Amino acid sequence: MSTDQHIPRRILVTGVGANPGFGLTRSLLRLGHTVIAADANRLAPGFLLPSVVPQVIPLASDPDYTGVMARLCRELAVEAVVAGIEQDLEPLTQMAPKLDADGVRLWLPDALSVRACTDKALFHQVLTEHGIATPRTWQPQQIDQVPDGAELVVKPRRGHGAQNVHFVRRRKHARVLCELVPEPIVQERLHGSEFTADCLVDRAGYASVILRRRDLVKAGLAAVSTTFDDPDVHDLVVRTLGAVAARGLCCVQGFVLGDGTVTITELNVRIAGGFPLTEAAGADLVGQMVNGLFGLPIDHRRLVYRTGVFLTNYVETLAVGNATELERTAAPKGEAR
Repeated sequence: MSTDQHIPRRILVTGVGANPGFGLTRSLLRLGHTVIAADANRLAPGFLLPSVVPQVIPLASDPDYTGVMARLCRELAVEAVVAGIEQDLEPLTQMAPKLDADGVRLWLPDALSVRACTDKALFHQVLTEHGIATPRTWQPQQIDQVPDGAELVVKPRRGHGAQNVHFVRRRKHARVLCELVPEPIVQERLHGSEFTADCLVDRAGYASVILRRRDLVKAGLAAVSTTFDDPDVHDLVVRTLGAVAARGLCCVQGFVLGDGTVTITELNVRIAGGFPLTEAAGADLVGQMVNGLFGLPIDHRRLVYRTGVFLTNYVETLAVGNATELERTAAPKGEAR
């Protein structure tokens, strides 16, 4: 099957200050592409990767976001945009017709699918309607319905990156946290073997799924992980992708419980932070994503992987230096340099 991934492309990646966007940028650079590295943080670590074109952009909630993104795409000859963080998904989805008219590629599912994956309460509703096991979930006004003795997780309904996530054992504590956590939901806490599935879903809906066990998790990130195979997990992940009509690059998380049953906890419409293990295990995840991004066929044969491959992560100092210099380099056009 022919592939075009080796043609250098100019790809704008958002959220290069976080693990997913940072890792995606590094992988795209290794494949020979030019990356316009975008982030709202002027000291985002992705700006320090060699040969990137750093650009500070507004937060996704800023009214200027869409205008700035459209201008950058025009002025920097961007060929495609890939979101590295959840907040960018909604405005980019709204921009899709404009980007397409300007010849800029964007590969996301439709707006309803994006919303189902970024709204945890809606995601629970969709999975429940499709008979897919997922943690029991309550709105703040439903806390009295929580069973006695249940271990609970209080988290933002539209949160990401394990921010504002709290574990409690009592309803009264959950009730207090619901006053503090933005747009909260309450879910039952699960125990078992946690996993992430790196997924690439082609335009016909066929999905390749690479399974990684999250052996040690710190602050929401897998510090130690290992690839594995489990037909039950694979099949439930595929059902989940179908339930929300996922397309393109995404990741699914869940648990294999002590009794062997599989439960899905979330689906992110972006690359996962731990995806380098998937590539180390032999799956051409980013290369095939680029193919799909530019309308070329996905070669699912290149998305097979070896089981039993492990990866360990640790926090390292990427660089130290003059903050003013970095800020000046990444300053948007029109600002002082």
